[in-house]
Amino acid sequence: MPSTKKKNIEHNMQYFISPFLCTHYRLMVSYMKTKKKRVRTKAQTRAKKESNIQKAQAVFLVFTLFIVVLLAYFAYAILNHSSSQISIEPTLQFKPVNQNPKLKAAIVDHLNLTLPNQTFIQTAARILTEANYTVDYYSGEKVTVEFYRNLPTLGYDIILLRVHSAGASVLGESELQLFTSEFYSKTRHVSEQLAHQVGMVMYSADAKEAYFGISPNFVRQCMKDEFEDTIVIMMGCDGLAGTQMANAFKDKGAKAYIGWNTSISSSRTDTSTMQLLKHLITEKKTIKQALAETMQEVDPDPFYRSTFLYYPLEVGNQTIEAEQDSS
Repeated sequence: MPSTKKKNIEHNMQYFISPFLCTHYRLMVSYMKTKKKRVRTKAQTRAKKESNIQKAQAVFLVFTLFIVVLLAYFAYAILNHSSSQISIEPTLQFKPVNQNPKLKAAIVDHLNLTLPNQTFIQTAARILTEANYTVDYYSGEKVTVEFYRNLPTLGYDIILLRVHSAGASVLGESELQLFTSEFYSKTRHVSEQLAHQVGMVMYSADAKEAYFGISPNFVRQCMKDEFEDTIVIMMGCDGLAGTQMANAFKDKGAKAYIGWNTSISSSRTDTSTMQLLKHLITEKKTIKQALAETMQEVDPDPFYRSTFLYYPLEVGNQTIEAEQDSS
């Protein structure tokens, strides 16, 4: 009997406990699922937060770069504007006895850095001052990109460009470039370099140093103001080997452009220009006559056989005296 009673008790316990265990098991499973879900949700939330932070950092970085570029642009514009406003003072000035404020001439002597010629300076200045021109002399270190940029604003009637020049390849074509005394750098005058307005020039193919040179595009597009019927005498090599530079000066307001049709030695260009000035200024001969007589008087260049020419052809019968009268 007791044994039967015991079995009944055990049976009854199993009857009441089993549902409890099942319920407990289901609760445990539900809890674990909820816990996993919560863990998964926290991970997703953390990842989303990290993603948002990364996006915010990227936006901040882009904004910062934009501000830096904007500030750099304004700094460049301000510096470029201020540099262009700097007064360009000549190295020397030669004044005539009877000064005429309307008659001004310039000797731009970039060549004095490598091939100085004091006799040429004194002779050219004397011929011009005797005709009542005030003569401004610019030595080589003054001949910068900014100097050329402002050249038309200085109001010269006659400009002697005693400068080195060289042919440069631009977009597959050769064009003349006038030397400056500024050392070349890829990080300077960037916009002008991209527009093929300035470029790199060297004295020779094996030269260790390079300089900025100005192109016909620079004359047309970067020079400020306009020349007022100026006579430009380009004394360097190849000044009129082609007409690109001559046309650029003409388009900018120059009346006449005189130059050599090929390479020229410094001694011959100096001698020839002094003779040309005598015929043009002192003797008041036409451009065509003055050049013809100059070429007859100066010994031919034994190496280059170069010739002094003028452009455009229709100015050949004009005189400098006529230009003085119209000033």
